[in-house]
Amino acid sequence: MKVEQIYTGCLAQGAYMISCNGEVAIIDPLREVAPYIEKANAIDGTIKYIFETHFHADFVSGHLTLAEKTGAPIIYGPLANPSFDALIATDGQEFPLGDCTIKVLHTPGHTMESTTYLLQDASGSPHAIFSGDTLFLGDVGRPDLAQKAADMTQEDLAGMLYDSLRAKIMTLPDEVIVYPAHGAGSACGKNMSTDTVDTLGNQKRMNYALRADMSKEEFISEVTDGLLPPPKYFPLNVKLNKEGYQSIDTVVAQGTRALSPEEFEQLAEQHQAIVLDVRHQADFIEKHIPRSIFIGLNGSFAPWVGALIADISLPILLVVDPGKEEEAVTRLSRVGFDNTLGYLNGGVVAWEASGRATDDMRSVSAADLKTAIENGAKVYDVRKESEYETAHLPEVALTPLDFISDHYQAFPKEGDFYVHCAGGYRSVIAASILKRRGYHNVIDVAGGFAAIKKEGLEIVS
Repeated sequence: MKVEQIYTGCLAQGAYMISCNGEVAIIDPLREVAPYIEKANAIDGTIKYIFETHFHADFVSGHLTLAEKTGAPIIYGPLANPSFDALIATDGQEFPLGDCTIKVLHTPGHTMESTTYLLQDASGSPHAIFSGDTLFLGDVGRPDLAQKAADMTQEDLAGMLYDSLRAKIMTLPDEVIVYPAHGAGSACGKNMSTDTVDTLGNQKRMNYALRADMSKEEFISEVTDGLLPPPKYFPLNVKLNKEGYQSIDTVVAQGTRALSPEEFEQLAEQHQAIVLDVRHQADFIEKHIPRSIFIGLNGSFAPWVGALIADISLPILLVVDPGKEEEAVTRLSRVGFDNTLGYLNGGVVAWEASGRATDDMRSVSAADLKTAIENGAKVYDVRKESEYETAHLPEVALTPLDFISDHYQAFPKEGDFYVHCAGGYRSVIAASILKRRGYHNVIDVAGGFAAIKKEGLEIVS
């Protein structure tokens, strides 16, 4: 028996491959499924099952493609109602895998169909749980995402989650290993650990939501407190996971079309496409196509695309470093952005060589910002609220990147202003969006808050 966690840092997502006596089960696969097939082939294994813990909101699962390529059935827990053929398991149903067994534990609360899968060894002893978004390390799944679908309040769902945890999970032995679907950085919870594997016993000791003396009322209050609005692309991903989507092969073939500057410009005008520049922020600052948006591949690329572009049907044209085209299209598809029309062949160099105009972005050091602040400059912090509350510049407004569209009125149309984040990635995203909306007086602070602290500017908390 072997469990392999296949963790994708950009999405803070864990998929799993369980192998036992040549038979393989895949849990919560990502959109591109070739790696799972290759891993199974490498051990002469046969993919027997594809388990889904729930209808995911933050990424598009690869369940349909994997089933098509392997013939393995897609398995959901009770109450799931997908539009495609799937095996809807009953609570307590067991699936043999070699001489191991995978048992279904229906654990509603995050969503109504949410299910935890219990892996039992050859002797029938509990070995590990694959808890999906029911139990994270340090947290539990947010109970507000499925309110409309379930026609329930977040408090109702939180109450169900409390019952699920205590009746189905906390009764298991302390030595059981916990394999969650997400870790720190995911918007599916609010207090997740940077660890990705733990024991249930340790979670009982350190996870605030698993306190032995916690009442249901206390649980509901603490789990629902401080929940930020979910990203706007979440329900669109749920729809794709529930109803189906086009082949990843088709998406990649279309999205990796090399386009001349003339073709690129024509498609941009014809389809009102978003020009998405995914190079390093330093390259974007130096030179970019006017009105393009920067979201670099070197950061949490896909979640930021989902949060800021939101509408997964919008056509996208890419400006990308050579050799990174397929990676960019694949990572976009992970969050449902399947309408990439191609990329600019030769990049900004080819664009400029064709006689077309380019733009740049003003960016200053923390030392220059210090001088500007002394002269009364307006500064805006685009980090998360939790980061801002920990430490920030005095008299600086919080305008989180996640919700920048709610703060456009806060930015001045006249006179220069400065934006900073933690390290310089998010501030360039914010500045590119503001420039696209006509705020050409925005200035990025290179190095972000880390550079600001190093420069010795006054900090308050």
